Amino acid sequence: MSITAAMVKELREKSGAGMMDCKKALNETDGDMDAAIDWLRTKGLAVAAKKSGRVASEGLVAIAVSGTAGALIELNSETDFVSRNDEFQGFASTLATLALNADNLDGLNAMDYPETGRNVADELTQKIATIGENMTLRRMEKVIVSEGAVVPYIHNAAADGLGRIGVLVGLQSSASADVLSGLGKQLAMHIAATSPASLSVEDLDPALVARERDVLIEQAKASGKPQEIAEKMVEGRMRKFYEEVVLLEQVFVIDGESKVKDVIAKAAKDAGSDIALTSFKQFVLGDGVEKEETDFAAEVAAQLSN
Repeated sequence: MSITAAMVKELREKSGAGMMDCKKALNETDGDMDAAIDWLRTKGLAVAAKKSGRVASEGLVAIAVSGTAGALIELNSETDFVSRNDEFQGFASTLATLALNADNLDGLNAMDYPETGRNVADELTQKIATIGENMTLRRMEKVIVSEGAVVPYIHNAAADGLGRIGVLVGLQSSASADVLSGLGKQLAMHIAATSPASLSVEDLDPALVARERDVLIEQAKASGKPQEIAEKMVEGRMRKFYEEVVLLEQVFVIDGESKVKDVIAKAAKDAGSDIALTSFKQFVLGDGVEKEETDFAAEVAAQLSN
């Protein structure tokens, strides 16, 4: 029987198994959908569908750098225990390396996974089946410079290039690799500690700026100050706001005195070469994921009542 793409799609949706595994199952069972599902179950490949509804907020952030390009990915699992699994860690590292040549997350999912005959999305499904937990390739980002260095940093590394917080810093410069590496690591550590919202004031989300300004205007009005004084109060507080959330305006955590932009300017002067911090990316594991809260006492009580 001829196996069509529609049949493979239907089996994949029903089983949660990978595309190539679904195609093989249909070939093995002469296109019988129910038999193909049973074939996948006997191979342990259909269990992934049962796990796909579970919240995956643990896992690892993985980082890879090659030349003047760097990539960050976040691979989630249900438990921290699985993130210490060698297979899971190897998978995360490989994904970060593959991401160096991907344009976005969809592109990464469509890439061939080494030595398997599957793409990344199907390999993820395979890993869910073999490791036994729901997993999600949640996001990826890249930093690229034309000249200089992309410097990686992992906070509290679980293994080389793997941890719960990952940062990439892009430094555009002709300065030496040692200078850029040292400066980049310090900047990355600062970013991991402060989680800035943007690189510069100009890059800050306009909606965030407008919301903050509206709040400050209302506060100034409530103070009963004259209009002219109230406007000056708002501008002063906006400068304070920028110093809190904008990387280049923040006080450098390492010396507690200099602004980040001044630290970079001094490093450039000492190196005798321009240094521009062109971009940064930071991933904090599970950031923004709604974690599932389980009432174990209620579960036990419910089981005892049955």
